[in-house]
Amino acid sequence: MKKIALVLSSGGARGLVHIGVIEELLDEGYEISSIAGCSMGALIGGIYAAGGLSDFRQWMKTIDKKKMLELSDLSLSINHIVKGERIIEAIKEIVPDVNIEDLPIPFCAVSTDWKNGREVVFRTGSLFNAIRASISLPTFFSPVQQGDMILIDGGILNPFPLNRVVRTEGDILVGADVSGHDYQGESELQKVLDAKRKRERSLGMSLLNKLIPDNIEFNYFTLLSRTSSLMIRQNSKLMVQLTHPDVLIDIQLNRYGSFDYDKSEKLIAIGRNKTRQILQRISTSKEPAP
Repeated sequence: MKKIALVLSSGGARGLVHIGVIEELLDEGYEISSIAGCSMGALIGGIYAAGGLSDFRQWMKTIDKKKMLELSDLSLSINHIVKGERIIEAIKEIVPDVNIEDLPIPFCAVSTDWKNGREVVFRTGSLFNAIRASISLPTFFSPVQQGDMILIDGGILNPFPLNRVVRTEGDILVGADVSGHDYQGESELQKVLDAKRKRERSLGMSLLNKLIPDNIEFNYFTLLSRTSSLMIRQNSKLMVQLTHPDVLIDIQLNRYGSFDYDKSEKLIAIGRNKTRQILQRISTSKEPAP
């Protein structure tokens, strides 16, 4: 059985793809011998290492827009919208907390110390404290204060921590990267939808076409969101160039965003299919010539 050192990137809800990646690797007979994760990758990787991935997947099937709102402990703070404690407590009811050093395989999660601008790597201590620090998306989740540090999302500095996973002799370094977003594909899809909207001849749609500007998707939120996404994606690509994983599962999506947690099964299926395609391609390329 081939051993894998697995690295899972950040990516918000797109990180649910990692569940499919893990499931496909296991079904193909690989053994995951260590994991490193960032943000959503830290959440999925940590839950797998703790043995709770199947239960977590079943729980995710129950998540809809209403439940997402119920799990959002909204805050009036000037530096965040959601406290982030309610969601962690809900997951801990499914997957009990454990110290990282007691997990059956080596695991680490990366975060960022906002005060000194340094990467923080969790290899010991509470699993969910590490995950909570790693997913602390700036301005959305409240930062985690630990000692003199103010911890925010690890994706700020190292969204794809290929250099942090524990390696063993003979293992295969596999990285699953969903930190990018297929903006070109999204743009082409939007053009098709806009053209379809403008072809509609009903009175209501005619009025709507006059009210809706062509560049409605270009606003303060999308400007900030895309700018952040482009920077994170660039850091991921640089990490790949520096570390050279043996297998890179690079999945960019144009139909799913960072908050599409109610679409878990579709995202998991994408992870499975993409991983299967890559493994088949590798297997075919290694077959001896006839």
